Amino acid sequence: MTTEQEKFWNGQFGKDYTDRNPQNSLEMNEYYLKNFGISRIDMNKKFLSDMPYDLNILEVGCNIGSQLQILQEMGFKNLYGIELQDYAVEQAKRHTRNINIIQGSGFDIPFRDQYFDIVYTSGVLIHIAPINHQRIMSEISRCTKKYIWGYEYYAESVQEISYRGNNGFLWKADYANIFVQSIPNLRITKKEFFPYLSDTEKGNIDCMYLIEKQL
Repeated sequence: MTTEQEKFWNGQFGKDYTDRNPQNSLEMNEYYLKNFGISRIDMNKKFLSDMPYDLNILEVGCNIGSQLQILQEMGFKNLYGIELQDYAVEQAKRHTRNINIIQGSGFDIPFRDQYFDIVYTSGVLIHIAPINHQRIMSEISRCTKKYIWGYEYYAESVQEISYRGNNGFLWKADYANIFVQSIPNLRITKKEFFPYLSDTEKGNIDCMYLIEKQL
């Protein structure tokens, strides 16, 4: 069943989002430095520095693959992405090399159980309606044998945010906590908060987390 959020992102709004956001790993790192005072690659190192480079890693909602490019530059080799939006997948195939990116939904990931060592999202769960949290989180958990990694807008409880004049398409929450409350045998191993520096975003916080799957 296609959600209203999926329809929204597959339309013109999703294409415009893709075009206005960072177009490569360099622009992505510059965005994080400007907004948080730390590059995305340095954020990642806080969570992944001890991980082997040959892990199978999947990004759910990879857009044009800039986050995957950063992981590739860090040395990770077996990288996959799934992206809902056709236009973003086309751009991803132009922007990336040796990264496996396919079109599809995070609600129905076309890989077998526990195929990946890490499955992660970056600014994706924030666009999933709370009624569908269990559905997508179960699918993410199904595909990983070890870790769920995430980076999302943070709030202690679920809060809806108007998104460029649209309602019903953006939320912030404690997504790490929702994972462990929703899915058995998950444990939060690390969690770090990154407050925005700009005056326009003052008071807003992002959260990076690592969750371990207990088999």
